Amino acid sequence: MTGVYADSPPLTAEQQTVVDQPWDARVLVTAGAGAGKTHTLVRRLDALMSSEDEALEAHEILVLSFSRAAVRELKERVAAHAREARRVRVQTFDSWAYALLKNAYPDHEWGAHSFDERIREAEEAIAKGAVETTESGAPAHVVIDEVQDLVGDRRLMVETLLDRFHDSCGFTMVGDPAQAIFGFQVSDPDARAVETNYFFDWLRASYPDDLVELRLSENFRARTDEAKSALPLGDTLQSLPSETAEAQTAGEALHQELRSRLLALPSFGDLTDDFAIDSFRDFPGTCAILCRDNGRALLLSETLFERGVVHRLQRSLQDRPVPAWVAAVLRLTGSTTLGQDRFLELLDRIGLPTATDPPRLWSSLRGAARGGRGVLDLGKVRRLIAEGRFPDDLTAAEPSGLLVSTVHRAKGLEFDRVVVVEPQTLSELRRQHTHVDPAAEARALYVAMTRARYDLCRLASPEVSRLRLHRATNRWYVGGWKAYERYGIEASGRDVCTEQPPGTDGFHDDPVGLQEYMTTSVRPGDPLVLRRLHDMPVDSDQSPPYLVLHADRPVAMASERFRSHLFASLKVSRSWEINWPDEIHNLRVDALESVAGSIASGARAGLGEHGVWLVPRVSGLGRYWSGAHARKDEK
Repeated sequence: MTGVYADSPPLTAEQQTVVDQPWDARVLVTAGAGAGKTHTLVRRLDALMSSEDEALEAHEILVLSFSRAAVRELKERVAAHAREARRVRVQTFDSWAYALLKNAYPDHEWGAHSFDERIREAEEAIAKGAVETTESGAPAHVVIDEVQDLVGDRRLMVETLLDRFHDSCGFTMVGDPAQAIFGFQVSDPDARAVETNYFFDWLRASYPDDLVELRLSENFRARTDEAKSALPLGDTLQSLPSETAEAQTAGEALHQELRSRLLALPSFGDLTDDFAIDSFRDFPGTCAILCRDNGRALLLSETLFERGVVHRLQRSLQDRPVPAWVAAVLRLTGSTTLGQDRFLELLDRIGLPTATDPPRLWSSLRGAARGGRGVLDLGKVRRLIAEGRFPDDLTAAEPSGLLVSTVHRAKGLEFDRVVVVEPQTLSELRRQHTHVDPAAEARALYVAMTRARYDLCRLASPEVSRLRLHRATNRWYVGGWKAYERYGIEASGRDVCTEQPPGTDGFHDDPVGLQEYMTTSVRPGDPLVLRRLHDMPVDSDQSPPYLVLHADRPVAMASERFRSHLFASLKVSRSWEINWPDEIHNLRVDALESVAGSIASGARAGLGEHGVWLVPRVSGLGRYWSGAHARKDEK
């Protein structure tokens, strides 16, 4: 088998031990930062399907991960380094839960439920035998990556799945307790502390006699002393006590030590420094600026755009934009199905980025929207878009050498250079927040400091005293020294109307010409402005309508969701009279995305028979403008 993996990194003795476990083994792998766990999982999947004793079929292996980015990376590694495992389907928990529910209860509108609601319903469906009724049937082996992040409803769903097939199913679980940073998904602070790394204890209690615990300890990512500076604390973080009081005390010491190590590293100063700006502009490799929260990321992104530094602001892990090429393909055909040759011909007419692999697009999309023999069902493709279930690995982010992100959104990624925004002390955090978990803060800082291959540096935090989080909408807004002052609001996914094609509702333009304009002239990072169309609120709890303008040309309408959130942010009290901003500036194009709306409206607008078209996705920290000039006190 050596020749098969000639282009693949050789396995270490630790990795080989994981790969060689039998298919029915119950394996828990603790893998430190940069320990090659994804590479090991790929070879493990290959071994499960090529075992001389009892090889498994692809449909017998269930592979689940947390984010689309993680799914995409695993699929790319499988394509590059696997022999047998290319037929194994890798899914997010949310995608798998949705498919399970659709199979078990096909008449229910599961697309109307939130991600968490679907996870809870899936847990109940598993207990009632829904997995056995799927086309794949009961799994023979379950593979889950990043199990330290299994908390709350997702943890319960996985535990129910393993309990259901306790005597007949093997598994490979991989995680790093030192990187358990998603406990915040559990709203109750006391429950959150108990949840952190609880799944490891559950596995040990549930399989006391046959759980095989293995470890990947060697780091392959960090190449310099600076990049390795946090690694010696990994073992201590992994073994933090589960008892809350002890974890708090140990977490305090670890956070202080990690912060001290970061502050001893080279500093970029802040983004008012020309040296820092030029360094970010000219760095030849991949670089990430990592922050504790998205408020800081928004402010840093705003400054970088003002200084002309090309970058990408990392979107939420649950934001799932469908690539622009999908709308283009559907517009070019009136057929209800496509064969592979015709699909590839249409992709060639569109013109894709050079790094795109058209056969892979076909394989992945057909796996989710299979029609008859050898064809793609375009009706199913539209439903995937409308229901937020487009294949995880096809929502690739736009490439950029510089990424600005929270630590949580960069989880699992690695970069040539990482610049960590200097963290506050725990005392400073406690003055600003009602609950601070020292252990969680230490783990987040550890994750940030272990993303780098070569350069690990620090950057002064931007001034955040007037930036607040609106809890009801979960959006950041720019406030003032007085509680009622409002000078700006965060834009996020779903802030653009998708029900009707742009140019047909709210403003009038040639819909076909507008789609061509967006395809040829609208690029990620371009400025956008929201302009109030008139003074009349759309509803009692919404703002007036806002146009979305690119280069002063209307390209979309703000969505009902945005209008409701703008109202909620500006309505300080019941008696408060809102002064609606004339315009909202400093917003940017995150991406062009394909959306599904009214099929009849799309056909009348000349955009084809599938009800799919393009809209710009908006991001950034918008600033309110009144009249022709910005408010003098907004900054």
